[in-house]
Amino acid sequence: MEVIKSTLIFSSLLLTVFAQKPVVSVEPRSVTVKQDEAVSIRCRVTSGSQPVQLEWKRPNNQPLADNVKVGPDGSVLTVASARPGNQGQYRCIATNAHGKGTAMATLTVKQPPNVRVTPASQVKVKVGGVTSLQCHVSGKPRPSITWFKQEVGRELVLVSTTTGTSLTAKVTVTAPQDGGTFVCRAQNKDGTSEEKVELKVEGGASVAIEPKASIQQTDMTAVEGQTVTLHCQATGFPTPVITWSKLRAPLPWQHKSVGGTLTLNNVGRQDSGQYICNATNSAGFSEAYVQMEVDTPPYATTIPDRVTARRGDSMRVQCIAHGSHPISFHWTRVGGAAMSLGAKITKEGMLTITQLKVSDSGEYKCVATNYIGSSETVTTVMVRE
Repeated sequence: MEVIKSTLIFSSLLLTVFAQKPVVSVEPRSVTVKQDEAVSIRCRVTSGSQPVQLEWKRPNNQPLADNVKVGPDGSVLTVASARPGNQGQYRCIATNAHGKGTAMATLTVKQPPNVRVTPASQVKVKVGGVTSLQCHVSGKPRPSITWFKQEVGRELVLVSTTTGTSLTAKVTVTAPQDGGTFVCRAQNKDGTSEEKVELKVEGGASVAIEPKASIQQTDMTAVEGQTVTLHCQATGFPTPVITWSKLRAPLPWQHKSVGGTLTLNNVGRQDSGQYICNATNSAGFSEAYVQMEVDTPPYATTIPDRVTARRGDSMRVQCIAHGSHPISFHWTRVGGAAMSLGAKITKEGMLTITQLKVSDSGEYKCVATNYIGSSETVTTVMVRE
C-alpha cells in the first residue's frame, strides 16, 4: 500500500514539473528609437510544456500596424521605419495545453520637431499695419520654439518659449525695412526644424536709410599659421553690400569674403594691420575697423657666428631673435661642458667671456624663447695659445 501511495505522489510531482503553462520573457523590455529607425523585440520561452505557440498583440487587442512584422516562429517582432503611432506596449502571449504566459515590452519613438507656420510662405502688410505670425510645433521631447528675423550676418530673436506647442510673433510695420524673412525654428535633442515666412511691405514711401557697419571684436591677436575669421554686420535700407579692405595694403592672397565674414587662412606677421569693413547702399556708406596683430615664434641668429681669439683675450657674442616679444635668451655649451667662470650673460642675449682659455674652445648654443615657441643658434669659438 505504501509503495502504491509513493508511486502516486511521484507521478503527481512529474505531472507538476512537466505539465506547466509557459513562462516567457521579452528582450528588451523597454526600448527607445528615433523616428524612421528599425527595432526588433524577442520573446523567449523560459519554461513550460511543449509545444508552445507564440503571438504578439497590442493593448486592447488593437491590430499591429502595417510596418510591424512577426517572424515565422512568432518569437521576434520587428518595427520597420518606426513612426509615432508605433509607440506603446506590445504583449507576447505564449500558449500551450496547460495555459498561457505573457510578457510586456514598451516602445518609445522619439520625434524630431515638426513645424507648421501660418500664414505660410508669404504675407503682405501695408505700412502702419500689424500682422501675427503663428508657429505650431510637435515633437518628443517637447521642442523649444523661437521666432527670429534674418538680417545681414545675424539672427534677430523676436520671441521664444520652451513650454508651449505654439508661438506667435506680432510684427508692426512702420517702414519698408520692417519686411524681410521671418523664421520659426523648433529644436529638441533629436533634431531641428524650421519654416520661413516672407513679409512684404506694401505702400508707403521707400525711404533709403544710411548703412551703419559694426564689428564686435575691434582688436584681436592671432598666432602665425592660424585661420582667422572677422565678422562685420550692417543695418540700413536697402540692405547694404559689405566689402573688406586692408589699410595701405591689399588683402592677403589666402582670403575668402562671404557676406560680412572675412576669412584669412595661414596668417603670417605680414598680415598684421587694420582691416576695414565697408557697408554701402544707395543712401551712403559706413566703415568699421578691426586691428589684428599676428604673433610669431622667435628666429634666432648670432653675431658673429664664429670667433677666433688668443688665450687671455675677451670675446662678445650677441644673440638676436626676430619674433613676438617678450623673448628670453639662454646660453649653454654644446656637449654639456660648464661655462667659463668669466662668462657673463645679459637679458638682451649678450654673451661675454674675459680672459679666454684654450678650454673655452667649442660650440655655444643660444636658445631664444617666447610664448609661442623657441629657436636656437650656435656660435663656434676657437681659442689658440
